[in-house]
Amino acid sequence: MKILQINASARATGANSTRLADAVTARLRAQHPAAVVELRDLASDPHPVLDEPSLGALFTPAGQRTPAQAARVALDDALIAQVQAADVIVLGVPMYNFGVPVQLKTWIDAIARAGVTFRYTENGPEGLLKGKKVYVALARGGLYRDTPADSQVPYLKSVLAFLGMNDVEFIYAEGLAMGAEAADKGFAEAEAQLATILA
Repeated sequence: MKILQINASARATGANSTRLADAVTARLRAQHPAAVVELRDLASDPHPVLDEPSLGALFTPAGQRTPAQAARVALDDALIAQVQAADVIVLGVPMYNFGVPVQLKTWIDAIARAGVTFRYTENGPEGLLKGKKVYVALARGGLYRDTPADSQVPYLKSVLAFLGMNDVEFIYAEGLAMGAEAADKGFAEAEAQLATILA
């Protein structure tokens, strides 16, 4: 089994979402001691955002790209190859201003490539990253689960399904900015949820 853990916090150390993602990966490794874990931390190893030069590189045929364009596309290729090789993906996702961090959006923009990770057919889009299990470790300062203020879960469900990843579990650690007692409760509830999901 190959496990890919993506830490999407802007913090390279001390992030609650990373703490929760680490807990998910630790449980997976306990169940599968031979598993290989690959870690990508988007804070310590940031990926370039999708901008006009990036789009120009992606839409230029491979044989006509400048060296700079080829190097830019190769960065996205590396992220795509990581995802394609993974059996299980663990996403550590904090909530920033009711949405996903720019770090995670940049990663999604990099791996979502027509003809590679999805394609359009006569019956509509088809995701090509099939057969993968995804665990999304969500860390929030407040309480947003199952409320209209939670834009993260609908968005992530949609984009992951669009890419072919429909087997997704969401693990919630909430109330982390509401005092020490609430934070302890939030992590305890997340651990209990993990124990049920990965029994």
